[in-house]
Amino acid sequence: MTKENKIRKIVILAIMGVFAGLLLYSGTKLIQHKINEQENQAITEIVEKTIEVDEESETLAEKYKVDFVTLKEQNPDVVAYLKVNGTNIDYIVVRGDDNEYYLKHNLNRNWNVLGWVFADYRNRLDGTDKNIVIYGHDVAEGTMLGTLKNALTREWQENEENREIVLVTEKEVGIYEVFSTYEILPESYYITTDFKSDEEYNNFLNVLYYRSNFGYGVPVNKDDNILTLSTCAENGAKRVVLHAKKQK
Repeated sequence: MTKENKIRKIVILAIMGVFAGLLLYSGTKLIQHKINEQENQAITEIVEKTIEVDEESETLAEKYKVDFVTLKEQNPDVVAYLKVNGTNIDYIVVRGDDNEYYLKHNLNRNWNVLGWVFADYRNRLDGTDKNIVIYGHDVAEGTMLGTLKNALTREWQENEENREIVLVTEKEVGIYEVFSTYEILPESYYITTDFKSDEEYNNFLNVLYYRSNFGYGVPVNKDDNILTLSTCAENGAKRVVLHAKKQK
């Protein structure tokens, strides 16, 4: 075998080794993803038993009952229950010490590539937040906040039943009315949680209002408290965002 042939053989073997490594890596990732998905599904099925919805009740407080005592025994980071009509978003919400932990940990605080649905660590969830921000991964199977992108479609937007979002905390049952939905490049502006003045907050709301890709006709002002839902799109290149104001 000539020197040239030997080099060619080495190069071919190296390329084959790289491809084999990539296939092994991809296969391992897919298996891990599936295992994590199954674990989160099992958690969801258990958690469902702590949530009661009485459609015939006359008041919101009676309609939605969440057993926060039991949930907090499982994980003291539990702060709320979130439901968005027209999507698969029907989750217990946690809050960590930062906005990184629950990107890779689930409700049981086990490492998980799909993470969990979580509130911004700066939010207090005591009724005083001007902007409650909730995050979750865009999971292809439609779990976590993977179906938030439904809110960008005209079909979803024109269905008025989809415009009321339920957020139950230990303090209250809150109903939020959607006023803006859009897709945007990654930024930190719309997840601002603290404001120095009413004017600053009012300007903030105006920006969010006019960003919407659909006219919901729901006015907002400095006296309103809002809810923001955020997830990734296009492999992290963009964000899908929904804003809703708390009904009085």
